[in-house]
Amino acid sequence: MDKVSFKQMKDGTKEDYEFLTAHEIDHTKDTAKRLMKALVELDESLSGYQITRLGHSIQSASRAYRDGADIDWIVSALLHDIGDIYAPYNHDEYAATILRPFVRDQCAWCVQTHGDFQMLYYGHHLDGFDQHKRERHRGHPYFDDCAEFCERWDQASFDPDYDDLPLSFFAPMVEEVFARKPYDPDVMTPGTRLPLANADVAAQRAA
Repeated sequence: MDKVSFKQMKDGTKEDYEFLTAHEIDHTKDTAKRLMKALVELDESLSGYQITRLGHSIQSASRAYRDGADIDWIVSALLHDIGDIYAPYNHDEYAATILRPFVRDQCAWCVQTHGDFQMLYYGHHLDGFDQHKRERHRGHPYFDDCAEFCERWDQASFDPDYDDLPLSFFAPMVEEVFARKPYDPDVMTPGTRLPLANADVAAQRAA
């Protein structure tokens, strides 16, 4: 079978849907490669900064790696702005939707809300923007984590002189994360908080 028999879903057969399910599962195996390609396309995204959005993404992930962050944090930092091209008004939610089935709940929540937290750095300069928009999340278990995510890796990563790691360095990490079983409770672990930085791991990576 190369194609299903139906023109309306309600007319599909058992064989049709078994074929589609197998086809879709096979398609998901290349998700990481498609995401790496989409990252490169961020060079066509919003301009005006001293580095491109791809450069910003790589720099955020480079800082996370050098801080001794674990793989969930690193991949989340790399992909946190991947929605900029297709979802400019809710790019954070877009990125979190991609990440959520495969990373710790802590990381997905921080990516989902980082747009609100970033307002702290520029909201007071613009009419109609709420500098303290992050306060609507005050009391959430991951509030401090998102604040640190933005301070350490997001708002700091617009430096054209920073020594970025190459994008190819992160490809195996993206492959590893997106090869996981989606929505695995052993991965998602709601309520679990792991530190963004680990000085011992950072020292090992710098050696």
